[in-house]
Amino acid sequence: MSIDVILALYATAVAGLAVFGLHRLALLVLYARVRRIVPCATADPSRVSPHVTVQLPLYNERYVAARLVMATVRLDHPRERLHVQVLDDSTDETTPRLARLIRRLQRLGVDIEHVQRPVRHGYKAGALEYGLRRIKHPFVAVFDADFVPAPDFLRRTLAHFEDPRVGMVQSRWGHLNRERSLLTRLQAVFLDGHFHVEHVARNRTGRFFNFNGTAGVWRRQAILDAEGWQHDTLTEDLDLSYRAQMKGWRFLYLDDVVSPAELPEDMNAFKAQQHRWAKGSAQTAIKLLARMLRADLPWHVKLEGTLHLTSNFSYLLMTGPILLWIPTLASGIADDDPRMLLLAGGMSLTTTIVLAYYLVGQRAAGRRLGSTLSEMPALLALGIGMSVNNARAVIEAIAGHDSPFLRTPKSGTRDGAPATTRARFAYRLRANWHTWIELALAGYFAFGLVLALRAEKWVALPFLLLFVFGFLYVGLGSLGRRAEGLLRFGAVAAGLSALGAIVWASTEVIGRWP
Repeated sequence: MSIDVILALYATAVAGLAVFGLHRLALLVLYARVRRIVPCATADPSRVSPHVTVQLPLYNERYVAARLVMATVRLDHPRERLHVQVLDDSTDETTPRLARLIRRLQRLGVDIEHVQRPVRHGYKAGALEYGLRRIKHPFVAVFDADFVPAPDFLRRTLAHFEDPRVGMVQSRWGHLNRERSLLTRLQAVFLDGHFHVEHVARNRTGRFFNFNGTAGVWRRQAILDAEGWQHDTLTEDLDLSYRAQMKGWRFLYLDDVVSPAELPEDMNAFKAQQHRWAKGSAQTAIKLLARMLRADLPWHVKLEGTLHLTSNFSYLLMTGPILLWIPTLASGIADDDPRMLLLAGGMSLTTTIVLAYYLVGQRAAGRRLGSTLSEMPALLALGIGMSVNNARAVIEAIAGHDSPFLRTPKSGTRDGAPATTRARFAYRLRANWHTWIELALAGYFAFGLVLALRAEKWVALPFLLLFVFGFLYVGLGSLGRRAEGLLRFGAVAAGLSALGAIVWASTEVIGRWP
């Protein structure tokens, strides 16, 4: 393959990534404009107490089901107006445990029912739809098994439904086990960017944003108007959100209402979750994008919706520059070739925007800049290591390949309270053959690292180090081996080599200055 063809392919992928990078920059600008705006309830929260059903969709959650149920029945809401619906699709000992707990609560006067479907059709979306047909209450809250809602959750969210146009209110996710490991800390950074920056920027400027599948409240009529829960995508929450907003329903995001949840502590659980989200998002784009573009909506809503729904297609674009690094190095192209400088500059700019996006999210979360900066190289490495997993998800969506809804295993852990060994391994997912691709890519880029050192391509070293340790961390983590020390080492090495490359480039520029 000639160098011109390689650079053309490289340029196409980098240009596509730049579009998504500029989208992140636009979200940062919007966030800066509206970050101080706080939605005000149209009624006194202490006086708002409509009938509400809290749906708890569960599937084999024996270590967290009781925790969720007890947190739900402790919600600060009049008991006669609170109905709890446990949608139990379990096939293990979760069911008898729940049955005993629910019977005790019923004897205490709690309005709680144990719903079991004859067939687990449609997974979570099917359970929610099945439960919705059994209730008449005007409001429906949803909590997944790994959440622990705060007692004041309903008081603080239901007050916003006094506006009849509001169809859904979403709260922010907190993290019960953020400090458990490097993996959980990095996941928290990803999620904080999504909630603190994306949701605030979209919602406060009138653009579409989505219900996150849990820790939110729906007006039942909004679900019905949008044709209900549907299970032809793996992200039924995103799908329903766009259909409801296209029907004219208004959504609200409350950044100051926090619903703590458990983060996956196992690499395969994290990969399964990310695969489901990436594939479901792509499926929703294929399903709804044309309908949204034809709808009578402002152009800025359509543009943001398009970039939002197609954001995971960036993983396909990411694989291009990643795989083309070695052929580019092997081609012998000079560092000061204008074409190479342009491509390297575009990649570096996109990376800088992504880092700024997550740094702003961490500042909004109240974290110190120093500790946040130290996590950024590891965050980039993890994102690179996950690219194969997520690109595969998008390809499956495009190809129409069906895959089951793989729930994220939970063990009931939280900071300061370690889970039992049995809980950690009971629902553990196994590595699949794609893990060997990730490890092979680590070896591929280790070869590239040697190539770059021999050719004195100093600018390439930080990226190659991130590639090597990102794929190595994800691959070894999938095999159940602790690789966090490797990722830390690679992140530090990449950071130091990036500083060295900047110094080297600066001296080159100064040396050539007329």
